[in-house]
Amino acid sequence: MTERSGPLVDEAPISGTEAGGGAPRSVLFLCGMNSVRSPMAEQLARRVLPRSVFVASAGVRRGERDPFVDAVLAEAGMSLGDREPHQFDELEDAYFDLIVTLSPQAHHAALELTRSLAVDVEYWPMPDPTGIAGTREQILSAYRDLRDRLDQRIRQRFGANAG
Repeated sequence: MTERSGPLVDEAPISGTEAGGGAPRSVLFLCGMNSVRSPMAEQLARRVLPRSVFVASAGVRRGERDPFVDAVLAEAGMSLGDREPHQFDELEDAYFDLIVTLSPQAHHAALELTRSLAVDVEYWPMPDPTGIAGTREQILSAYRDLRDRLDQRIRQRFGANAG
């Protein structure tokens, strides 16, 4: 298992193996509540990764669906459809080749849950836009920033494998 850790920063460094590595067969994006960061990452990754790669998302806990996520995904031509947040331990197939954690809580949980498994865990700390106060446009701006950061990171990590 590989572990990515370090200070909480907006973007974790990309190693040479990540930038040029092959696409995993299955990827799980994990965050705190599967309401914002991980479902957004799941949808963005589905646009980049080949259809043969299984992509899912979950949270350490199950949260509520966030309408701002729907709004910024719609701006990019994507939709969550009728998808609802999932908790990690509710997943039918809990084995993944790669788990990408997007928050400190999710990273610690993934390391605990995968301690004895042959799975790569990568830590991509991402900002949580739910704490932003202000006008609707200011809040949407924070969500757009997250969407764009995730898109850039996913393309950096998996873009060479796009199919």
